[in-house]
Amino acid sequence: MRDRHSPKAGALRLKLMAGAALVGLPLILSAGVASAQDAPRVTVQEDDGLTPEAVYVEADAAQRDADLVTAQGAAESRVFARFRQHNLRAEAFTYDLKTGIATASGQVELISPDGVVVNASQLELDNQLRTGIAVDLATRTPDGATLMAATAVRRSENVSELNRVLFIPCPVCEDDPDRKPALSFQAEKAVQDEELRAILYRNVVIRLGGVPVFYTPVLAHPDPSVDRASGFLIPRVDYDRARGISAEVPYLHVVSPSEDWLFNPRFNFKVPPFLNLQWRRRFNDGTVVARGGYTYARNFGDFDQDGDGKAESNVAFGDRTHRSYILAHGEFDLPGPWRWGFTAERVSDKTLFDRYDVEDPYQDNGLYYGDRRRLISQLYTERQTERSYLSVAAFSIQSLRVAQFNDITPALNIFESDNSLPLVAPIVDARWEPEGSVLGGRLRLMGSAVALTRGEYSGNPAQRPEAVGVEELLGVDSRRITGQLEWRRVMTSAIGIRYEPFVDLRADFYSVSDVNVLLGAEDDFISRGRALAGVDVSYPLFRPVGTNGSLILEPMAQLSVSNQVRTSRFIPNEDSQTLELDHITLFRTDRFPGYDLMEGGLRFTAGGRVTYNWDGNRSASLFVGRSVRDTDNDDFLTPVPDDVSQLYDPSGLAGRASDWVVQGTFDPSDRMRGWFHAVADKDGNFRRAEATISGDWGRRNSGALSYILDRSNPVPGEFNRNYEFVQLAAQQFVYRNWGMTVRGIADLERNEITRSEVGVLFDDDCFRFEIGWRRDNTRVRPTGPSEGIFFRLNLATFGGTGYDRSEFR
Repeated sequence: MRDRHSPKAGALRLKLMAGAALVGLPLILSAGVASAQDAPRVTVQEDDGLTPEAVYVEADAAQRDADLVTAQGAAESRVFARFRQHNLRAEAFTYDLKTGIATASGQVELISPDGVVVNASQLELDNQLRTGIAVDLATRTPDGATLMAATAVRRSENVSELNRVLFIPCPVCEDDPDRKPALSFQAEKAVQDEELRAILYRNVVIRLGGVPVFYTPVLAHPDPSVDRASGFLIPRVDYDRARGISAEVPYLHVVSPSEDWLFNPRFNFKVPPFLNLQWRRRFNDGTVVARGGYTYARNFGDFDQDGDGKAESNVAFGDRTHRSYILAHGEFDLPGPWRWGFTAERVSDKTLFDRYDVEDPYQDNGLYYGDRRRLISQLYTERQTERSYLSVAAFSIQSLRVAQFNDITPALNIFESDNSLPLVAPIVDARWEPEGSVLGGRLRLMGSAVALTRGEYSGNPAQRPEAVGVEELLGVDSRRITGQLEWRRVMTSAIGIRYEPFVDLRADFYSVSDVNVLLGAEDDFISRGRALAGVDVSYPLFRPVGTNGSLILEPMAQLSVSNQVRTSRFIPNEDSQTLELDHITLFRTDRFPGYDLMEGGLRFTAGGRVTYNWDGNRSASLFVGRSVRDTDNDDFLTPVPDDVSQLYDPSGLAGRASDWVVQGTFDPSDRMRGWFHAVADKDGNFRRAEATISGDWGRRNSGALSYILDRSNPVPGEFNRNYEFVQLAAQQFVYRNWGMTVRGIADLERNEITRSEVGVLFDDDCFRFEIGWRRDNTRVRPTGPSEGIFFRLNLATFGGTGYDRSEFR
């Protein structure tokens, strides 16, 4: 039998059922067919030992006459036959071994390898397992969808016809067979033309709860065996106070099986239209995806026109000009160990994505990722084998972050300057491990190199303008080469104590330029090195508790010693600005990310985890740890943004004793889960904290509550980026399939709700529909607060509208 995903030789599911399964709205149909990312179901077929020409039969009476096999049974003891990985039961069965034609009658049930079940009173299959004739047809797919037809007839080589068709895309309620399905599609006739690769319908009726809500005399859409087909996708309608009512009408144009275009114009009531465009192309060894958008319009934003301190009017300002964006990426896997790729991400206006509500503009593609509200364009290549790795790349960044908020007029926010971000070209990373052990352990050699070019001051403490009495300074350009050797060996004593001695040798070479001459240097060459040795020790202990519980204690410690390393004030801190202390980073040799900050000296780190398990899958754990060092390190201090005369420690590692790290999980039942992480100073004050608890009750009720806190900056002010947020998401069903949803993010630092929505939902096995009200009050929106009605629709079998654009996290 040919592959069942072939357009010309699909299994019964493709040829007879899947087409009629789309007897729905034309736009829904097009959306289902147009998706190029739906992977075909992979089925592992049972090896029954039968050849493709063979048939296995169990029956009350069976005989073979030349190539014709016949079998007879009764209503209570039907014939069982197996052929071509299919199982069939019927009261009467014939199979022609030469032609491969099978016929069956009387309570026929056919089960295909992928789980599709076909029932009929009479069924005839050709040698490719396609239906020739079927009477009283009923099929059921593994996902619960049901198709029924009075008759199905193959009129010619390319044309099949179904009469009096009914399709239900969700499971039929067996406990209440008289209950009307929430969603059903009915057609007088469905015709599949394989040559046109299309399905045509006559007199289509869509019913909700058995009530007809839509009728069309004719309907056509591509054959489901077509992976993608040109046509309109689901339109989208929304409302924003600045744009007014907006409507998107996407159209997919398929060039070939490996290439397509998506035209997605957005028509706005108050501002000019905006055209979104996407191109995708698959090559023999890679893929390219490019998105872009364009409009010719004025800017528009939120202004306080009457001076009362409230921005109440969205107005257009400035001259019309070209506004656009591009978001593209590609990746190519070459034969052998090499691959290469690129990203190209740029936008003409820093607020374009916000003004026009561009969908999902910040994505992780390529070797290096941009972060929230930063776009990255890069070119890279990689080489990877079992023992080595090499990457060479170059990239630049465009920032869309707000550096200074204007609470009265969000359209006049001041953004982070792109010139303060470096051009990175090149950046090289290499690793190599010899085959086999070295002195009983694992040896790894590593190398890194980078060149950074920056146009203006970026916050380096040695270069801050306030420190040298000027308003503007050039950014420091730097080049770095690093070589590192790491050796580690794992040993376990007879009583179970685990020892891991390690050695780490590292050397850095910096060349910096554009250093402020008032600090005594214009260009400089800096070198530093560190030789470190230490040992990790852990001793996990296990004790059963009761009949179905256990207690696990995991004390762990690390002792390391190295020469003292002092960071030159001329080395810009580019890659070690952000450190998240947790139970993993606390025990790392280099706890700072990147290379610019380095620890040395005598250091002792200790921690422990206790885990209690009970009732099989219930557990709770707690980790507490801290690190101490022989001396303080002022290199880890940085100026307070709002008072550069003061220094503070954002990392928690500048003092002799580090911050406390506390982390835990709790799963008290299979319906509740929780996690928390906190970093506290020596006085027990939380500097950072995050906690999440989620649960579900009943059959479909669920909720999640999250809390996040940052109190690293000790001085309040305009540039203080401390924050405190609470996030909630929940759904509660009130009556049968009807319920309520609520989502929200509250900014406790500013005492306001930044995003919120509340809605009504209907959810059953056929579809899920939500409608409600939402508001976006984030300060970065140039058009001010946005509020309006939202709706989301997800259909069983078909997928969803993609209408959820909220940024809840």
